[in-house]
Amino acid sequence: MTHVVGESCIGCKYTDCVAVCPVECFHEGPNFLVIDPEVCIDCGVCVAECPVEAIFDEKVLPAEQKEYAELNVRLAAQWPLITQSMEPLPDADNWADRQGKREHLMETA
Repeated sequence: MTHVVGESCIGCKYTDCVAVCPVECFHEGPNFLVIDPEVCIDCGVCVAECPVEAIFDEKVLPAEQKEYAELNVRLAAQWPLITQSMEPLPDADNWADRQGKREHLMETA
């Protein structure tokens, strides 16, 4: 099992999770982060660091977000590794509490 970044990250890209990851498993897209399941050691330290509660243990991923497990796998293979925290997206606070953001996920720049 691994951890999965879910819908809440879309439009925010807070990187508190990246700063605490001991194995550098996060990858960065235009408006979303993903976890590479091949690198994740399932330690869980990132979960508590996410201010929008977007990271889930794959075993407890909400049913409505099951597609994010596959998205994390696919996009981690395409997007560059991110190893340091950075400023969130400029309008992250406006996106933080939104629901139904899947259509806004940008897979390419």
